[in-house]
Formats: sequence, structure tokens, C-alpha cells
Amino acid sequence: MTHKTLLSAPDSVLTPQQTGVTQTELFEYVLGDPLLASSLYVNIALAGLALVFFVFMAKDLQDPRAKLIAVSVLLVPTVSVASYTGLASGLTIGVLEMPAGHAAENASVMIGGEPVDGVISLWGRYLTWALSTPAILLALGLLAGSDSTSIFTAITFDIAMCITGLAAALTTSSHILRWFWYFISCACFAVVIYVLLAKWPADAAAAGTASVFNTLKLLTVVLWLGYPIVWALGVEGIAVLPVGITSWAYSLLDVVAKYVFAFLLLRYVTSNESAVSGDVLDVPSSAAPADD
Repeated sequence: MTHKTLLSAPDSVLTPQQTGVTQTELFEYVLGDPLLASSLYVNIALAGLALVFFVFMAKDLQDPRAKLIAVSVLLVPTVSVASYTGLASGLTIGVLEMPAGHAAENASVMIGGEPVDGVISLWGRYLTWALSTPAILLALGLLAGSDSTSIFTAITFDIAMCITGLAAALTTSSHILRWFWYFISCACFAVVIYVLLAKWPADAAAAGTASVFNTLKLLTVVLWLGYPIVWALGVEGIAVLPVGITSWAYSLLDVVAKYVFAFLLLRYVTSNESAVSGDVLDVPSSAAPADD
């Protein structure tokens, strides 16, 4: 029985058990596509080097808030190493049959020497973003000296953005619903952009970190806008870009939005520790302990 026969059920997310495609075959598929493989393995190497370098940069920090910013920064390449390893190994990759009306609804891919209906979905990227982007926002919020409510708001809507983005990528029952999930994700993203552009700049000005915050804010907003654009143009959207090109586009965005961002932030914190010093959580000065 061929993979093609096993893939007769339409509109389904196809697991290895359903398709007969093994994790080993997915791993070998990645290795057999130089463009796709390089987009993953290069990022594993860069994330690993960034992690070691950032640990060295942050080793002498003493202030609690500065340390938390550093820990948030360190989480970003740590998550990336794990996530890209999952993609490269075939663990967080699947075969997806697109619904009727999608540009890739009749697509097939050669896996294990046999044609398989559907396209390769690197759904594990959403796990990366759901863990790494909140860490980036936490670091930015702490840098700006923002209150815990606004930081929590940005992080929760950011996670919602990633989860609904994953739903958009995995929905195969309806082409329209894929895009509906996509626009929900964009709406959540709009909340995050609002916090970054309208709320935190004033906090950063009051905290005396406006110069570096504004640079990192613009870097974040501009680069993060690239992700939904790549989604729309890639195989998950209108399928203008093939899987390898889509993966490289995401990887290049990750390099700058994560590692370059983290380096600039950590360099500032290690050189200006007193500027970000303070308690980890904001506590109003008028707060008094409650009576027993």
C-alpha cells in the first residue's frame, strides 16, 4: 500500500500514523531539501552561539530587574535551539492536505520515494513563537519600566496571536476558516502593536530608557509585521512561496527579530544596569500590608 492510497481521506491533518510517513522519512525529507535544511540547521547553530554569548554577557549582572531582562533574553535562543531541532528532526513537521479552494489543494510531495498528497507543514514554528515572543515582550516591558498589567496584556494577546496563527495553519476543513483564524491572529497582533507603540514609549520616557526602547520597539514592530506577510505569501496562505523559501524567510526574520534584538538589549542592560534597576514587580508606594 502506497502513501498515496493511505492519504485518501480529504481535509485532514495527516499524522505519521495516518499516512504511513515516518518521522525518519520526514527527517530525511528535510535533509534532502538543501534550502529547507539550511534554513533550519543554520538557525540551530546561530541560536546556540547566541545563547553562549549572551550567558557570557550577562554573567556579572546583579540587579533583580536587570537579571530578569537577561533571563528573558536567554530564553529566546534556548527555545529556538529546541524548536529548530524539532523541525530538523521531523518531530514537529507534518503533511497537510489543503482544503478546496486553496492554491495548494492538489499539491503532493515526494517522501520516501513515493508521492504523498498535501504539503509539508512546519507547524512547530508556532511553538517557538508562543514561547519566545512573550519573553521578548517581557524584556521590553521591563526595560520600559511598565506596570505588570500592561506587560500581562501584551503577553497574553501575543500568545493568543500565536495560538490562533497555529489554528489558521492547521485548519483544513474550510479555506475561508483558515483566513478567518488568520485575521483573528492579526487582531491579537494589533493589540500588541498598540501596547508597543502607544503605551510603553511613555513609560520608557519616564524610566529614562526611551532612546534604546524606541530603537528596539521599531525593530520589533517592523520585523514582526513580516511574519503575517510571509504566512500570507507562503504555502499556508496563497502559496506563492515554496516551503524552502518560506522557511528561510521565517529564519531570517528570527535571526534579526530575536538574536540581533537580544544582543542590542543585553548590551544596553549590561552597560547601563543602574538605568533598569528596581524591583522585578511594580508595587505602588502607597501599598500597605493588609491587616490579619
